[in-house]
Amino acid sequence: MNLSILGFGCGAVGGLMVRGSSADQDRAFGMAVDAGINYFDTAVQYGNGASETNLGRILAARKSARVHVGTKVRIPSASFGAIAATVSASIDASLKRLGLDCVDIFHLHNPITVSGGGETLSADQVMHDVLPAFQALRQAGKTRFLGITAVGDTPAVLKVIDSGEFNSAQVSYNMLNPSAAKDLPRGYPAQDYGRMFDHTQKAGVGVVGIRVLAAGALSASAKRHPTASPPPEPIGSGHSYETDLQRAQRLLPLVQEGFAGSLTEAAIRFAISHPAMGSILVGMATVEEFQHSLDSVLKGPLPDAALKRVAELAAGFAGETR
Repeated sequence: MNLSILGFGCGAVGGLMVRGSSADQDRAFGMAVDAGINYFDTAVQYGNGASETNLGRILAARKSARVHVGTKVRIPSASFGAIAATVSASIDASLKRLGLDCVDIFHLHNPITVSGGGETLSADQVMHDVLPAFQALRQAGKTRFLGITAVGDTPAVLKVIDSGEFNSAQVSYNMLNPSAAKDLPRGYPAQDYGRMFDHTQKAGVGVVGIRVLAAGALSASAKRHPTASPPPEPIGSGHSYETDLQRAQRLLPLVQEGFAGSLTEAAIRFAISHPAMGSILVGMATVEEFQHSLDSVLKGPLPDAALKRVAELAAGFAGETR
């Protein structure tokens, strides 16, 4: 399956497909399809089904649109003893909201940890319980490809990726934490994802880039659109959104020195610069934010000089408290 390098994120952080107007949702979808964007990523957790319902409404009205749809399941800990039934019920409800018989990618949304616990699943639970349930869905024709959200404990996530049993991994990758691609400096204040892209490439696992803008922190502005969610908990970067925002502001020389027109443009182009990246998701609150993401991608990956400057600026974070 060939996905456009820019996907259409239907998540709750940007919020357009959860809290935006139907007119703006329709307009953004049409702009995306016209631009050649063919991957639309949603989940039942986005607005408690609102995102899937809104996407389903648009898909029903635009039956001629040739797009790929991915959604997710988050298994509550209370259902860990009935994973197969929970997964099956979740995808059936998602398909109903989407108005589809099959989704192209079905991702596990739970964090994957070494020992499990809380709302996380251990790598062994994923391989022994989740994987067979997902495979049954594929055999039943309800999904084409199987995926994970690659968050949790790095060794556990890498174990699942290395198995080669899953086709897709949603990987957090941005200028505040590039460790999926390269080694971090000693004392760098972020989770070390252990060059995860080396593992996805070896295992033949496709990558969907998430948190490209670090949930908005890489705008370097504390202002959030009313449609957007409040600042969420970071994934893999600082321990607070405010810390991420402060570090993002220290990357503004990229704009001041002419490497990009804005920090968000630099962040988007940074994310598509790695060859392992299959498609990136950029949260949006407005049609204009979507257009900005599209314009940024059309400028292409950051040149080597800009990537070197990103590394120089980010190296200054080493030794700081996460």
